[in-house]
Amino acid sequence: MNKNIEKIIETHDIVLFDEICVLCNRWAKFLIKYDHTAQFKLASVQSALGQAILQHYDMPLDNFDTMLVIQNGQAYTESTAFLKVMDSLGRPFSSVKIGYLFPKRMRDFVYRRVAQNRYGLFGTTDYCLFVSAENKQHFLESVVHATI
Repeated sequence: MNKNIEKIIETHDIVLFDEICVLCNRWAKFLIKYDHTAQFKLASVQSALGQAILQHYDMPLDNFDTMLVIQNGQAYTESTAFLKVMDSLGRPFSSVKIGYLFPKRMRDFVYRRVAQNRYGLFGTTDYCLFVSAENKQHFLESVVHATI
């Protein structure tokens, strides 16, 4: 599976998100709506594929306090992950890259405060995002299975 994961990582830009987190699901829905070219492929950290990707990058398999973004094979976490995605979406979202002017320690501090309290602030859900014919190009598992 490791060679398969490496090929997937080399081939796709990926956003791993916590599927039970309401805020994370809203983020995924935002990407489905505004990532018009489906550059980023979504995968849940709880899925087998998400777990394999986390393992590949030596990330915790049971503590999901950060989104993981993989772009051109490079892994990004915390505030940098968010900024990388927003910058890639183009205008008007790329203007958020002004966040890079703030020190990474400060950006990540704020990111961690929200991430560690997201269930209390935004809640959890038992409903995962529904993959449909209209949005399946946004989901990593759909794209990977289509090429196998």
